[in-house]
Amino acid sequence: MTTQIFCASTLHGAATLAAALDAGCFRPVRRRILLVSNTAAEPEVSPSLDELPGFDALRDRFDEVRSWNAAIAPFHPSGWSPRPGDAPMWERHLRRLWDLSDDDVELTVESVGASQTTAVTGIFLGTPVHVYEDGLAGYGPAGSKLDPLLGTRVRRLLHLGLVPGVKPLLLTEFGVAAEVIPDGAYRAVLRKVGAASPAPRVPYRAPALLLGEHLAGLPGTGPEAEAELCLRMLRGAVERGHRSLVLVPHPMAPAEAPGQLRAEAERLGAELTVLEPWAPGAAPLAETLFEQVRPALVVGCFSAALFAARQLYGLDVASAGPREVLERLTPFEHADRVPLVLAHTLLADLETGLTRAPRDPDRLVTALGFVMQPRVQAGLRPAATGYLADGITPAEQGLFPRRRLTTLGLPGGLPGRLAALSRNPVLRRAAGRARRLGRTVRR
Repeated sequence: MTTQIFCASTLHGAATLAAALDAGCFRPVRRRILLVSNTAAEPEVSPSLDELPGFDALRDRFDEVRSWNAAIAPFHPSGWSPRPGDAPMWERHLRRLWDLSDDDVELTVESVGASQTTAVTGIFLGTPVHVYEDGLAGYGPAGSKLDPLLGTRVRRLLHLGLVPGVKPLLLTEFGVAAEVIPDGAYRAVLRKVGAASPAPRVPYRAPALLLGEHLAGLPGTGPEAEAELCLRMLRGAVERGHRSLVLVPHPMAPAEAPGQLRAEAERLGAELTVLEPWAPGAAPLAETLFEQVRPALVVGCFSAALFAARQLYGLDVASAGPREVLERLTPFEHADRVPLVLAHTLLADLETGLTRAPRDPDRLVTALGFVMQPRVQAGLRPAATGYLADGITPAEQGLFPRRRLTTLGLPGGLPGRLAALSRNPVLRRAAGRARRLGRTVRR
């Protein structure tokens, strides 16, 4: 007897799982459990994904829905995992709680770096693991080195294939193969979720759809950058000739942001509709709006929904601000770097309308993956060296910091003697003072 346990913390993640099940990506078993996790700061007052409108369209794929929050209470899902010595005790507890008896267990988790993944896979040791990605992070390497006790158990990486021609790098250090969830199955699930959700109140046809992003959660950025991005998207859409605008706010967006945007829209002579959340902290799924609203333009920063709009629905999309976010993003190994680079290089710029179009997006991502994680992805060095030696375009030069190329001994770095000078602490301090003085003079 085998029980499959599917972990999800968002409605979009559950929809991705439903599409994979509909497409036959999982073998039939006796029992399937959807394990939902509410990672909100205050889960007691925030709805879990199985309480959101639209979830009823997904429920019948699973025999049961269980709460991870309830199972580990009073601990919070974010940042908690059991001590290694306590794992057998927790497994006995969960087997009784979920009526697993002596069933074999298969786990499907949504992110290899999430606390829930670490906890669940650490409790059910030795079980096979499948990983699914409902966004773009799977195209890049993991943000940090993964525990081999987890990586060697992963059987495959399921993803949506939103960037054709680019192969995911996530988990390739463990020889994990990637498998695409078919577009048709994914669209069919989104259609059903949209039909089971409240109809959006949009008073005009073919508007420009603005996708709010949670930049404040990224290192090196803050609420001010998030508010400025929304204003930039609004102004850019109006500059393109759109006078009817719809904003899908991010669930964690500040409450005052829509008021500021409405005032700016009125100043520019445009109409702005802000979609109300389905529930506190739960904005509508942007992907369900692409068929319901049929926007003339979809604008965001680096959301996976931009690629879904282009790939699955053939909509016009534009990106605002990914280059600026990239310049502030730290550390260099951050898992959002590759999604930002994909948006920066493959999507049209909102203000200029230009697309940078790298020579070979797959080779670009491979080279970037090595530069991000040279130890974990050591096998990618020849590919990275070949790509950089061929000569990168001016638009790509800023994606590969010269100091990092020099440290790794890659084409584009400083020659040997100059590299040695660049590591001299006295010269580095002097160069730092010169840069600070230059910034002061420019101000």
